[in-house]
Amino acid sequence: MKPDARSADAPAAKRRSPYYRMLRDARYALALNVICALVITFILNPGSHFGQNLVASMCIGMIAFLLIDGIRLTLWGADQRPRFLPFTLIILISVPVAQMLGLVLFGWLTGVDVGGFDKLLPTQMMGTLVFTLLATGGAVLFFSSREKIARLQMIAAEEKARAESVARQAMQAQLQLLQAQIEPHMLFNTLANLQGLISFDPDRAQLLLDQLIQYLRATLSSSRAGATTLGQEFSLMQAYLGLMSIRMGERLGYTLDLPEALRDIKVPPMLLQPLVENAIQHGLEPKIEGGHVHVQASTDGGMLILTVADDGLGLDHPGQSKGTQLGMANIRERLRGMHGDSASLSLTANTPAGVVARLQLPIHSTTTSPTP
Repeated sequence: MKPDARSADAPAAKRRSPYYRMLRDARYALALNVICALVITFILNPGSHFGQNLVASMCIGMIAFLLIDGIRLTLWGADQRPRFLPFTLIILISVPVAQMLGLVLFGWLTGVDVGGFDKLLPTQMMGTLVFTLLATGGAVLFFSSREKIARLQMIAAEEKARAESVARQAMQAQLQLLQAQIEPHMLFNTLANLQGLISFDPDRAQLLLDQLIQYLRATLSSSRAGATTLGQEFSLMQAYLGLMSIRMGERLGYTLDLPEALRDIKVPPMLLQPLVENAIQHGLEPKIEGGHVHVQASTDGGMLILTVADDGLGLDHPGQSKGTQLGMANIRERLRGMHGDSASLSLTANTPAGVVARLQLPIHSTTTSPTP
């Protein structure tokens, strides 16, 4: 049985806690000791030796830090807030012990005879203890404030992650809804044509049914996927245009132009479907002689370019603007949700007639499937 990957990948700080926290907090304790040495040298005892005051401050301060923080981490851990009364008692006991042990360590390191508490005047002893308590209290306030800020930041980060997760889910639901808004008019017309063909042209009706099954199978697969490849998208267009060519006969011609190098590029599914459907429904089908539709994929400066060009009735046709409104809005909403402003869709007049729909997407974004 394999070990849990999550435990293997856990951050080193969590594996070493709670005492690993002391290594990070020690730098702040060292900085506070330097400040105490400066206060003693230039404010409380002007003219005293800064080097000796610094060594004494380091000895007393670090012992107090190790005692107080070590006991706190042992009893309450790194994430639990200590109880006020027990923690205050720990400070009151640890400070005199740190004062005594620190002076002993200072004398041993510097060779200075500091004597003992019994040789100090009561005022000197009280003043030293009060200063150490004040410095320790300031350190405790600093560390507690820092931990409180860290807890608030962690809570804010969790709330932000939760909000982003909800936003992603909402966006995915919106994209799936938009993705499902495929115009059913074509399907109903195809079924009506199939019903009419069955009675007088069974062979053509069978061919139409086969193409319809192939198209519906490809459509169902694409509509449920978070992403598809250009090869699959063009296969879907092959099935759709094959179906439409049976309906329209010689009135419809089509060309699919997909370079082999672009077949595996991932794209959002069902992007080409509304464009090709609009080209036929509003450009070629109403035209008496029909026409030709050309679907092409290419690249330009790191961008994927998908074009659907027809030689139908063109943008000036009365039904064009109304008929393409839903499909264009659908695609633009999906592009905005997936790629922001880096993707675009444009409609321009074709020469000598018809419309060119141009999709532009960043290739680096299309190579990764969207998160469900």
